[in-house]
This record gives sequence, C-alpha cells and structure tokens, in this order.
Amino acid sequence: IKDWKTRLSYFLQNSSNFNKRKSKKAGKHRNYFRPSPEEAQLWSEAFDELLANKYGLAAFRAFLKSEFCEENIEFWLACEDFKKTKSPQKLTSKAKKIYNDFIEKEAPKEINIDFQTKNMIAQNIQEATYTCFSVAQKRVYSLMENNSYPRFLESEFYQELCKKTPISRAAQGT
Repeated sequence: IKDWKTRLSYFLQNSSNFNKRKSKKAGKHRNYFRPSPEEAQLWSEAFDELLANKYGLAAFRAFLKSEFCEENIEFWLACEDFKKTKSPQKLTSKAKKIYNDFIEKEAPKEINIDFQTKNMIAQNIQEATYTCFSVAQKRVYSLMENNSYPRFLESEFYQELCKKTPISRAAQGT
C-alpha cells in the first residue's frame, strides 16, 4: 500500500502542478484536497460519482496504473475530450491520434477490444464523427465499471479515504 500511496501522491502532485501552471494562464487557481470520508463514500454509490470528482478520478487512475491497465481510463478520457471538439479538422486529427495511441495493433496504449470493433473504428475515422469511438468507449467503460471499480472500492487506499480520523484534543484547541 505504501507504493500505492506514493504513486497517488506523485500523480496528484504532478497533476496539481500542471493544473496550477495551466490555471495561472486562465487566471484560475485549482487545488487538490483530500476528500472528506463522506465525499469518498459517495464514490461507492455510482461509478459516475467517482469519475466526476477530480480527486476520485486521480485516485482511480493511480489504482489502474498499479494494476497495469491505466490505458482504459486514458482512452475513456480521450474519447470524452474528442466528443467536445468543435472543429472538423481537429476532429479528424484527434480521431487519428486516438486510433494510433489506443486502437491499432501494437499501439503504445492498446486497449482490449474485439477485432470487429477495431475494424469498424478504422473505417469510421476516415470520415470522423463524434460517434466513431462510441462502441469502444462503452465497452471500456463497462469493463472498468464491472471489473476495476469494484476492486478499487475494496482497495486498502479507498478504505483509508473512507475512514473518519479521530479528532485529537490538540486539534480541537483544548
């Protein structure tokens, strides 16, 4: 668990530093704070609750990394970003990048999807639309929700986040 916590801490620190640099440009300041036990417990109610929370997403991503399957969340996030693309030119270039990174045979972050889905995507990206990765994204989401998410909820790290820490007398100011 110590290695797991170290990885998460490193990931959160780097994500936080990246967001600080990025947000200074936008004039906003974001921080990652450890969630309250109540907030962390909300993540167990629905997979979407976990993904919607920045700290929860970072924790889940670190968990997937510890299980050597972080390509799943990276692909899902790339698809979410892809669906927000406005420009048709950018849509095509992003589609090709996602295909090269996650779909094609021997891709650096190749996801585990069936041959038919890969072929369908290869045909669809020739004239990219917002839905060309929909089937694959749903399969990866389902895989994470049904396999990785329950293991994350059982993980020692998640269980620690849900524990209420007793307040000491010094912290109470007495």
